[in-house]
Amino acid sequence: MNTASETTVPASSAWLLRRENMQALSVLTLVVVLSVWALAVDTRFLYMLVYVWFGVAYGMLLQYGRFCMASAVRDLFAVKVPRMAVGVMIAVALYSVVAAIVSLSGFSTFHPNAMGWHVLVGAAIFGFGIVFTGGCASGSLYKAGEGNMNSMLVIVAISFSQAIVVSASGWYDALVPQAWIDSAVAKDMPPELSVTRGWFDIFTTGYVWDLKGTTTAEIFGQAGPAGIIVYNTLITAILPVVLILAALYGFYYRKGYLRRTGKANPGFGDELAGIWAMCTASKNTAIAGIGLGILAGLHMYVTGVLREHYGIDNFGELLVAMGYHDGLSLNETVFDPGYWYITTQEAQWGGWVMSKLGIEMMDDVFFGLDNGLPNPLLNAPGFMSIGIIFGAMIMALSRREFKWKLPSWETAFFALVGGTLMGIGARLAMGCNIGAFFATVTNGDPSGWVFLVGMIIGAYVGVKVFAWWMDRSAAKMAGGCDL
Repeated sequence: MNTASETTVPASSAWLLRRENMQALSVLTLVVVLSVWALAVDTRFLYMLVYVWFGVAYGMLLQYGRFCMASAVRDLFAVKVPRMAVGVMIAVALYSVVAAIVSLSGFSTFHPNAMGWHVLVGAAIFGFGIVFTGGCASGSLYKAGEGNMNSMLVIVAISFSQAIVVSASGWYDALVPQAWIDSAVAKDMPPELSVTRGWFDIFTTGYVWDLKGTTTAEIFGQAGPAGIIVYNTLITAILPVVLILAALYGFYYRKGYLRRTGKANPGFGDELAGIWAMCTASKNTAIAGIGLGILAGLHMYVTGVLREHYGIDNFGELLVAMGYHDGLSLNETVFDPGYWYITTQEAQWGGWVMSKLGIEMMDDVFFGLDNGLPNPLLNAPGFMSIGIIFGAMIMALSRREFKWKLPSWETAFFALVGGTLMGIGARLAMGCNIGAFFATVTNGDPSGWVFLVGMIIGAYVGVKVFAWWMDRSAAKMAGGCDL
């Protein structure tokens, strides 16, 4: 029989647990109070609060499952563990099912990405960067919520690198193909903008705008309900997920599973049992994948319902109706994807700070025409990112996993360089691991798989370069010790 000392939590541990639970409750209470205050100012801020609270939910699940695509590719290449990659595929499958329901209901807010070489190149740069930061776009946010200062540096680097890229101009503008310039000049643009001012404007208007963004259903001329279910969901998302899970099982899990179970001559049923065992090997990751897939679809549905309720297509229209005009684009719009997205709102953070420092940021296409530069207090997707940080903080505190972690000079350098590469890659690819992969393939856009291939290629090279760097550093340290 257990003694009292064996069943009772030590007083010091109980006090620590109570303190951290109270801190988690305090963070949650802060979000609730600020939400109530926003609704008291104007009930139409409900639209922005949808982003906030879905962000909180995303953050809690990301932290609970340690869910990060950088970890997924790093674990595969470095230690040959498929746990996180499996979780990502579970999330993709479930998001695609919910997204199909949302599309059939008529409330989908999804818009396909343009398909072109830029997706592959940008994704490779992004993938290379995530290896050195130790976190993807969403992973960096939830790790910041755990108190990781390194991840906070990554967020800063992503924000400012994007803002600089989309507004920069210099001698390198001359390297832009003439065909892009001709196409950009031919566009009917507002007189306030000069589309040949910088290379990114020319790249956007003279190349990306000439590409077609579409779904698999539209490619095959099946835009109705059957097309959504068969082409967008089954063919574009579910089938690739099944094939990827089978590959992960065959290359990374099967040998160990058969050895543990003693199956010398496994049948088809044994193999299915092995795949199931792989998918459920990490309960936390599997639960996070299920939750994220469902939540991401619901987020799109709720935003679509609110847009219909308010009679708008963009949050900028609601801001105008509430009397807020500063920071809107020339089209009186702001960045408002209507679903889970990460990097563009972070670019707006960087751009807003630079504008307050006296740098003109609204004379380019990215900010001036498309996304605007709203005050961070009126940036709905920006609050989603902040919500992820708060949600992760709540979960980390409640699980006693929150800890302030200061970076070393070396890790700070990696965070800034890797974050900068992630920002550059995200702008070239027109999205990150969430916006250009997770949200695309689940809604029938095949360009997302192109992004995944590019990210994997970049991450593979990054793992090799990072391993070389660490071996080199270890050799230097050993040499110093010998001296």
